[in-house]
Amino acid sequence: MGEIKKAWTSFAGKYQGISQFLVFFIISNGVTVFQMILMPLLKSLFDHTALAAMSFQVLPIGTEVGGNTYYVFNYTAGKIDEGGGGGLAYFLAVEIALLAAQVINFFLQRKVTFKSNTGIAKAAIWYFIAWIIISVGAAALQGLYKDPIYNFMMNAMGDGGGTAAADIITMLINSVVSFWVFFPIMKCIFKQK
Repeated sequence: MGEIKKAWTSFAGKYQGISQFLVFFIISNGVTVFQMILMPLLKSLFDHTALAAMSFQVLPIGTEVGGNTYYVFNYTAGKIDEGGGGGLAYFLAVEIALLAAQVINFFLQRKVTFKSNTGIAKAAIWYFIAWIIISVGAAALQGLYKDPIYNFMMNAMGDGGGTAAADIITMLINSVVSFWVFFPIMKCIFKQK
């Protein structure tokens, strides 16, 4: 184990950017796994409340091909496996899981990946702003792939397994988008004095 640590320290000293990216990749994947466990649990919990019957459609940004309004956050009322859009239950499950994952990600990336010693409050504010912008962008993109993925997976695997598989696929797409956008942003936010 000592040899591995020694080799890694040597590699990280020579190739700081590459080593940061590798650590960022490992931490990001761990946080994604956490998010993939938490989101379906929250969704299942919230599906048994009145939240699933409440539509959450905000930030209209245009018109879909069929003529309907295109919302950045488009969660129509009703459970997904019953033909709805998941309602407020789905929105809250996604956003709470994302928030929990990002809090963990913030501290791990700051200390482990970038070994930042800048002020935590300033870094947290900039990280939060970046997270909001990335979340809105990812949500806008989700409108393009969410329904087709859920329809395909539920037709292929049935409502129960198909919904769970679609949950995982949509979270992975969201995570990949966040991953590629966050790395350069974090390099700016988490500096060393």
